Amino acid sequence: MTFVGVCAILYTNPVRQTCRFRFCMLSRNDVQDARMLQEWSRLHHAAGIERMRKMKTGEKQLALEAITAKKYAYVPYSHFRVGAALLAESGKIYRGCNIENAAYSPTNCAERTAFFKAVSEGEREFSAIAITGDADDYVYPCGVCRQVMAEFCDPETFQIILVKNEWEWKKFSLSEILPGSFTAKDLEKVR
Repeated sequence: MTFVGVCAILYTNPVRQTCRFRFCMLSRNDVQDARMLQEWSRLHHAAGIERMRKMKTGEKQLALEAITAKKYAYVPYSHFRVGAALLAESGKIYRGCNIENAAYSPTNCAERTAFFKAVSEGEREFSAIAITGDADDYVYPCGVCRQVMAEFCDPETFQIILVKNEWEWKKFSLSEILPGSFTAKDLEKVR
């Protein structure tokens, strides 16, 4: 095979402001593919930057805090890390990660870790949480975590930001992902 050139592909990360090059040898048949790959890489990077620009500064910071929190997960059994970042009304951010236990039921989710950490330090009002996991997809909070959120948060205004990676996320209100939650108001009905 005769090589006609070398292609350098630039991989960029706008969040960390880093870039890497990957070099590959090109044959005549590869030249067209390399041009298409370079164009895709350029467009993908531009789209990622545009999505980050559209994300509000607070949401962006919360997403990055959740990604950081995921690094501290203790997951010797499932090997599935989850990170969460909880924004209190005071403006303080509380990070949480999942913490597993050999007995399974004492395992604690990242979202509850963040909530319990915040509540143990006196916080009672919250505005948003960002959640991310090891899956190459969005990780939704489990039912128990949703119920804990319902204990402390206004279901109409509390925002849940599901973070796929630094450039992709979805945002829901608590009422959207937990309709018909059981709250203190339900307990008042029996008194």
